Amino acid sequence: MKIEPKDFRVSGGKKVKLKKWATDIKPLYKSDKHYKECLVEDVEELSALQRLLYASNNYSVLLIFQAMDAAGKDGAISHVLSGVNPQGCEVYSFKHPSSDELLHDFLWRTTRCLPARGRIGVFNRSYYEEVLIARVHPEILRSEKIPDEQAGSKEVWVGRYRSIVDLEKHLHRNGTVVLKFFLHLSKEEQRKRFLERIDEPAKNWKFSEADIIERKFWDQYMEAYEDCLSATSTKAAPWHVVPADDKLNARLIISRIVIDALKGLKMSYPDVTAARKSELRKIREQLTK
Repeated sequence: MKIEPKDFRVSGGKKVKLKKWATDIKPLYKSDKHYKECLVEDVEELSALQRLLYASNNYSVLLIFQAMDAAGKDGAISHVLSGVNPQGCEVYSFKHPSSDELLHDFLWRTTRCLPARGRIGVFNRSYYEEVLIARVHPEILRSEKIPDEQAGSKEVWVGRYRSIVDLEKHLHRNGTVVLKFFLHLSKEEQRKRFLERIDEPAKNWKFSEADIIERKFWDQYMEAYEDCLSATSTKAAPWHVVPADDKLNARLIISRIVIDALKGLKMSYPDVTAARKSELRKIREQLTK
């Protein structure tokens, strides 16, 4: 089965209804062995494209991952990017903002971590938390010390959507490819994964009571995600809704979307000048003596 990135892309300007988006699809692999073979091929191709990205030094790539707990963000990031040179890739995980970060606007802490040219940056959660968890839990918004007239208004979300879209369009104009992934997990599959984390000692550390508390807000989160995806998926920075009930499938989908985007860039290795070629010939003669 061929993966078409457009099949998972959210069209800009359309209202998203997540119930209409699948959390599981027909496997893209025939067996576990076939999955590993497919992933190895993708990892090798992505590694080669990352080297080209680094050498050409014209573009940067920002990958944003958002999802409910246990959707598989960490696994997707570690498997898909397993072959990328660490010097050319940085992963940032954003939790609750620090007291220093709360003294700045909501985009400040993530903007400092944007990837430089030639590099891939990964946000495991991101500034989108500020229109998701902060919306579901208004007390977080109140702690951010924004003006009172904004804190109590629904317009705060409209304003934040606009700020995010403006930022991503700015990044796009300046050579940053922004790809956003919402790992779409069903509530039933999350329940199974939570039980697995409890039953398997090696996974106990992954589970906390806070996970169960957040699960009670499932419907509110789905509504927040729908509004967020609808308002912020653009041609410059599209959202992709990735069926996440099958972790292996999700990884293959993500890897192909990233590869497809990188292959669409006009990249090439730097030209070698005549003077440089002459210099290399002399060095080669020295090494072969």
